[in-house]
Amino acid sequence: MPTPLQDFLTFLIGIVVEALPFVVLGIIISVAVQVWLPEGWLLRRLPKCRWVRQVTISLLGVFVPVCECGNVPLARGLLVQGLSASESLVFLLAAPVLNPVTIITTQQAFANDPVVLAGRMAGGFVIANMVGWVFMKRRRDELLQPDFIKTCQISRHTHERRWVRSLELFRREASHMLPALLFGAAVAALVQVAVPREILLTLGSNPAWSIVAMLALAFVISICSNVDAFFALAFKDTFTAGSLVSFLTFGPMIDIKLLSLMRTTYQPKVLMQVSLLVLLMSAAIGLGVNCVL
Repeated sequence: MPTPLQDFLTFLIGIVVEALPFVVLGIIISVAVQVWLPEGWLLRRLPKCRWVRQVTISLLGVFVPVCECGNVPLARGLLVQGLSASESLVFLLAAPVLNPVTIITTQQAFANDPVVLAGRMAGGFVIANMVGWVFMKRRRDELLQPDFIKTCQISRHTHERRWVRSLELFRREASHMLPALLFGAAVAALVQVAVPREILLTLGSNPAWSIVAMLALAFVISICSNVDAFFALAFKDTFTAGSLVSFLTFGPMIDIKLLSLMRTTYQPKVLMQVSLLVLLMSAAIGLGVNCVL
């Protein structure tokens, strides 16, 4: 095969193999939440105050060591249980950054640079809650896909046996998630082959352009949040600390394959608005780190 085709297949298979276990794990947890937890069990244990409740939801990822791909089906399950649409966005954005695996791998990769770890954790927490605040008063039908809203209604009124329902839910979630994962991985692989990385690397030393370059790289490369710190480590000597923080904050929240997965649940205009907000706030955090250092 021609070299570009080999590279494309290598990137495609790598992204799929890396993300697939977490997608399947997320589907399993989602099924468990929808079928085996008593209805409203989790929601009843969340604080009643809207602001405290949102902050609590943003920290749920600490107890769910699943990367961004697996969190999408889990968020769908929480939506079926009654979580609001804006709260589900908070969970989706915060959980990949604030889960224990991501924290440990980032600390290991940047053991001698605590600013990167602190910037990533604080950035993920602040961005997720800011997005939740922006969309807090938006109605469910303004944020979610109509087909998914119908799915929620059907799931709440079914009386099938739990094992039968579990298998059906797993099949249905997999039929939504896996094609989206393949499509997103294919687009990410194609862009990686088509865009020369030398263009990005030449921008690394500039405080502003280095952030732009790493944000673009995070969106394109679509690497799992549980291992992206080791990928970013390769750029430590050529890119600014702020650009690395921007990369590690933006990538787990918004990338090509993740948007493809989220498209199964949220309306396109909502995803565009969320992507722009996360992009601008990630860039601002990176600029702040560069100014301080």
